[in-house]
Amino acid sequence: MNQPGNRVSAFDCDILRSAFIKSVIEKKIPEDEWRAEASLLISNFTDSDDIDPELLEWIVRK
Repeated sequence: MNQPGNRVSAFDCDILRSAFIKSVIEKKIPEDEWRAEASLLISNFTDSDDIDPELLEWIVRK
């Protein structure tokens, strides 16, 4: 899940996933918008628009 320049630890992944789940519940985000929400969280966290697709898929999985 790590890419050069924007390393994300396993602990960070858990935090991002928890934040994503909380955001989806609180904002009542429909499932078809989950990837966009997760991408925004990852981008803000890593300060990069280069999103690791494996991390994205792990965060949005049910």
